[in-house]
This record gives sequence, C-alpha cells and structure tokens, in this order.
Amino acid sequence: MILVTGATGNVGAHVVRAVAAEGEPVRALSRSGEGAGLPPGAEAVAADLNSPRTLRGVLDGVRALFLMPGYEGQRAVLADARSAGVERVVMLSGMAAKAADHNAVTRYLRAAEEEVRESGLAWTFLRPASFMSNALSFADQLRKGDEVRVPFPGVRTADIDPYDIARVAARALLSSEHGGRAYSLTGPQSLLPGDRVAVLAEVLGRDLRAVGLTDEETREALRAAFPAPYAEAFLRFFGDGVLDESQVLPTVEEVTGRPPRTFLQWAREHADAF
Repeated sequence: MILVTGATGNVGAHVVRAVAAEGEPVRALSRSGEGAGLPPGAEAVAADLNSPRTLRGVLDGVRALFLMPGYEGQRAVLADARSAGVERVVMLSGMAAKAADHNAVTRYLRAAEEEVRESGLAWTFLRPASFMSNALSFADQLRKGDEVRVPFPGVRTADIDPYDIARVAARALLSSEHGGRAYSLTGPQSLLPGDRVAVLAEVLGRDLRAVGLTDEETREALRAAFPAPYAEAFLRFFGDGVLDESQVLPTVEEVTGRPPRTFLQWAREHADAF
C-alpha cells in the first residue's frame, strides 16, 4: 500500500494515478477526503498533516509514503510512519533547497528535508524546477484581453509538468533503488516567460503579447499573491538570481525511461483552463 499526501493537489493527484496505473493499492489523503475522480485501486482518506494523530489510522499497512513538505506535524508523522512499518518516504521538495540563500522558502525546504533524514526511514527527495502549471496564473488576464503581463521577463527556467514529477515519484515509491537520492527535475526546454506566452498563443489561436513587468510591478504582484516573506524569497530567486532553474537536466528520462513533456504538450492538455 502506498499513501499519497496532498492527493488532490497539483502533483499529488498525478502521483495517485501513476501509482494506481502500476497496479499498486494507493490511499489518496487530503483534508477533505474527497474521492471524486480517483482511479481504480485508489482509496480516499481524510487527515491533516498539521494534526499527526489524524494520520495514525491511515498508516496501517503502508510501505511507502509520498509526503508534502513544511507541515507543523511532519516530525510526528514521520515517527508514526516508522512505528507503523513504513519503509520509505518520497518528499516533494524544490530546487530552492540547494540555493545559496537564507530566505523563507529555502529555510522551510531544508528543515523539512533534514527532518526526513533524521527519521530513520529510507528517503528520496524530489527537487523540481518551477511548474508548467504556474502558467495558469495567466488565465484571468487572457479572459480580459490579449496582453499578458509577466514577471521576470528575462529569466529562463526549465519548467516541468507536474505529471513528470509524479512519474519519478511513482518509481521512487515502488522501488528501493532510489533511496538516499535527491533528484533535481526539469522539463526538456529552457524558456522565457514570453516564449510560454507564444506557445499559448499558438495553442489558443490568439494574437497574445507578453509584456514584462518592471521590478517594482513584480514586487507588488508577488506581495498581492503571497505572504511577504515568500514574495521576498521569489524576488531573491529570480530577481537577484540566487536560484538558477535554466539548466535542462536529464533526470526524468534517466529515472523513468521516457523524456519529460514539453510546454506545448502541457498547454494543449490544459487549453480549456484558459
């Protein structure tokens, strides 16, 4: 049995499907216990990672755990998992965990990884670049017109489809050969924000124009969308350049045997969201 936390989220939902597709029983954990749309072989369960006692019953019979980072109850969840006989944990972390900076995001990712290392469980860390699904933040602008205002217009990133993160996660959950590994994961292309807008224009059949935000406009937009410490972290990453997500890495194909999806493939699959 595999337990997937954050099972209704961007990555977790794909992990549930990827594990179920391998014929492995999977428990899909979310706060709501929502079970709509789960694949055959998946069981919906309700629990809260900030309240470790709510997970104790769902850990029975679990041999591998997909874990979201940064919850207050993480250390207790890991201890209960070990007591329940869980063998390994695969944690969704991020490239920011290895950035040479000390901000709100790097701190919580490093702390989460350290707790897993100290748990006594076998572990694998997944450190993806930015998600292709972040482009969904353009949807509101596209409903109003053809101009798309983008932050960090000169910064290239090798964004990854959450689907591909899940494929790697499934391999690590189902096999012990990935223990003790921290996998940096990227998509197959290093693109500018304007490049992604051009791909969306092609897919949607519209004459879209990317307009770069100024540094101050970017700061205001981030502070409107995130708590101040996290907004400042993103400014450090991509404004000051302390995090480089531009390099395309072969990890997804090395682990899964198949190349990661392109942004064009992602955009075609999610065109209705725009």
